[in-house]
Amino acid sequence: MVLTPREVAESDIVKELLSKIDEQQSLMVDTVVEWSHVNSGSRNLDGLAEMEKLVVDAFSSLEPQVAYVDLPDGEGVTPAGDVEVQKNGRCIRIFKRPDANRRVLMTGHTDTVFAVDHPFQQTKWLDDNTLNGPGVADMKGGIIVMLNALKALEASPYASSVGWEILLSPDEETGSLASAAVLADRAIAADIGMTYEPALADGTLAGARKGSGNFVMVVEGKAAHAGREFFEGRNAVVLLSEIIGALSNLTNGRPGLTVNPAVVSGGVAPNVVPDKALCRFNVRLEDPSDAPWFEGELAKIVEQYGARDGFQVRLHGGINRPPKAITEANQLLMDAIADCGAELGINVAYVPTGGCCEGNNLAAAGLPNVDTLGVRGGLIHSADEFVLVDSFAERAKLSALILMAFAAGALDDVLAAKTNEA
Repeated sequence: MVLTPREVAESDIVKELLSKIDEQQSLMVDTVVEWSHVNSGSRNLDGLAEMEKLVVDAFSSLEPQVAYVDLPDGEGVTPAGDVEVQKNGRCIRIFKRPDANRRVLMTGHTDTVFAVDHPFQQTKWLDDNTLNGPGVADMKGGIIVMLNALKALEASPYASSVGWEILLSPDEETGSLASAAVLADRAIAADIGMTYEPALADGTLAGARKGSGNFVMVVEGKAAHAGREFFEGRNAVVLLSEIIGALSNLTNGRPGLTVNPAVVSGGVAPNVVPDKALCRFNVRLEDPSDAPWFEGELAKIVEQYGARDGFQVRLHGGINRPPKAITEANQLLMDAIADCGAELGINVAYVPTGGCCEGNNLAAAGLPNVDTLGVRGGLIHSADEFVLVDSFAERAKLSALILMAFAAGALDDVLAAKTNEA
């Protein structure tokens, strides 16, 4: 029998299970404080390994299967413009009933943007409901929401009707470059996606998302003494400045497309003609067709300026997150989640955003998903990051009801629309 979110929410057993989540509020806050004090910056492999142990131990009470996916090495460009190998951590898969008729993929990440030598390493209370700390919102808090929602699901009569998988990556904050293939693979095996990036402080969730790409433009010229042999040199900084102008002019070349030249470096001393310079830049785009257009424009820039006498121009990087458009199946999922929120007295609203996350990757693989089901918080990616702690129980109850409604068939229209879109 297929039930509605209201029918699920009004059952006595569900009411009891949701009330038990409230009883876990203090433990959830204590856990996020403990986890926040573990530095797990994307390049801190030791810290990521420590987080891995903490998370797997926390989920062990659910008696899941656990698997690990080692990620390949990546490439980065040093401030000197040289290419270097970058080691990545590994993905954690925690799953149960993978052969069920209804399957949900719940994604998140164990890494933060705060390196091991960053000064922001501790939590502090800003007021009775506001906790400041690295990763408290983005997204160690979100992992705790997943855990407590699944505890309620597993104690419910609906558990046997749904298979769930948690996929936690160690590189989301650097663009999911190494984990993208894993995300796509696991998305294909699921029917809906739930991602635990933080909601806005007022509870608003993200809807459509722009795509994003990160690039590095490297210019190599020729060094010379700025006084005695100025004209023998080839000034990489000067040529790069022209290229930056060309990059900036691509903004609005397609509707909503923006290019942000962000980090520029070059030269060694004022009396030396600089032989190397680089610019790190980001692009945001609204439509998948914008990607080949933008890449074509970049190729023209490299060819045009690389033809200058005595210069070489190299481009590194790419578009790593496609735009997330709202398909019919995704809209139906968003509506169903809003219905679940209404049953709990939570107003669920959506806004489009220029930000990106794993929800972009899941959507590109054809998986309808909502990607801001974590705690309410804000000022992420800064030392002012905060979580509103009353949102732990609130958001865990929302996810628990979504999972139970999904298991009860209340989201089957999403699955039908997804099939039609395939």
